[in-house]
Amino acid sequence: MKGYKKYYFNKILWYLLTLVCAVILNFVLPRLMPGDPVASIAANSLAGVTDATQVQKVYAEYAAKFGTDKPMWEQFFIWLGNALHGDLGQSFSQYPREVSDILANAIPWTLALQLPAIIVGWLLGNILGAIAAYMKGVFDKAILPAFMFIGSFPAFGMATILLFIFAIKLQIAPSAGAYGFDLLPSFSPAFIKSVLSHYQLPFWSIVLITIGGQGIGMRSMAIYELNADYVKYSRFLGIKDNKIVGYVFRNAMLPQITGLALSLGTMIGGNMVAEMMFSYPGLGMAMLSAVTGQDYPLLSACTLIITIMVLIANLALEIIYGIIDPRVKAQQQD
Repeated sequence: MKGYKKYYFNKILWYLLTLVCAVILNFVLPRLMPGDPVASIAANSLAGVTDATQVQKVYAEYAAKFGTDKPMWEQFFIWLGNALHGDLGQSFSQYPREVSDILANAIPWTLALQLPAIIVGWLLGNILGAIAAYMKGVFDKAILPAFMFIGSFPAFGMATILLFIFAIKLQIAPSAGAYGFDLLPSFSPAFIKSVLSHYQLPFWSIVLITIGGQGIGMRSMAIYELNADYVKYSRFLGIKDNKIVGYVFRNAMLPQITGLALSLGTMIGGNMVAEMMFSYPGLGMAMLSAVTGQDYPLLSACTLIITIMVLIANLALEIIYGIIDPRVKAQQQD
């Protein structure tokens, strides 16, 4: 138990240090982008005004309001203190809307789309990869090229293909949005039906990409484990094949769990292309809006969420590995 405490303490310490570095970079890097979004906000509020003194006065007021008139190091500590209290500031591109309000509306859509899609793709990919490794023959020869073909597609490529086939050519699915533009969010049957209809294409674009990568990985690991010495020795001892296969696929699943944790951790960043392609109102669209609008507060908040999710997913994975992986157990007991 003492070894485990040291193991977990070291892991948590390193992740905390990584988080500190990531928070600093998340704040600094967006502010290195060229342009002055405060000037744009001031110009919009002074449409038609030509008095240079008045323009400069309004600009100075907005700069003081957003804190951009202070040195960057001072801006950082002000932002950090506010963020620790849940205040992420006001959006530049959607002023005067609060960043926390934008995220509160975007996060549920992202979770509702990407979490089920990644899990379904992960399960299907691992099941098909395991079957391909175990059955071999024609099934393996047919399914492996399909895995490789699907897994090689970039996210925007798969989204484009699905849009072209089902939205443009067949016209059996909507091409953009999360629900009909003529509807307001509610629990009415018409709204729910519209949400499910708009859900299909972005959902399956993520699932298909996930199936390809997970299927190839599971097949390779399963074949490696099936040819391992402990499998041959177990069969020599007369242990039933179904019991051996159970251990084989349990060992083969360890790297796949890593893939699932990383997919869950990076789902906001890694699959946000699907949200952009389908104009789905999740964090991907919020980040796109932040980049195009030079929205420092919103962009910092989006990247911070992605960073925290990646770190939490990896830390959870390290903890799970410490429990289920015999090699880690043995190392801590030495």
